[in-house]
Amino acid sequence: MSDRVLRGTRLGSVSYESDRHTEFAPRLRTAYDCPNGHATEVPFAAEADIPSSWECRVCGATALLRNGAPAEEKKGKPARTHWDMLLERRSPAELEEVLAERLAVLHDHQGKVKAALKQERAKDKKSA
Repeated sequence: MSDRVLRGTRLGSVSYESDRHTEFAPRLRTAYDCPNGHATEVPFAAEADIPSSWECRVCGATALLRNGAPAEEKKGKPARTHWDMLLERRSPAELEEVLAERLAVLHDHQGKVKAALKQERAKDKKSA
């Protein structure tokens, strides 16, 4: 008997359940207004947190909640620069000391290079 009932049906691809005697979750239709004049309505569950902004379905701009309070601006951290991070590790007096040491090394190296160039020029004059 059951073979005759299922003959010609697509098992697994069609649900035989009906929506009768089922209660859906309560919904709220929320309206958003786009700065370009478009209106967007979005259904939310009654207990859901409603966002203050939504992307406009027509133009993609940020639409704001109709009759809603404006969104609070989030406080962001100021960008830390290399100088800020350096000052966390060393004091300005220490930095001055390191700078003086590095300049002394550079001046010493520059003096050695100049002396070497003078010696080469002297050799070239003697050989010429």
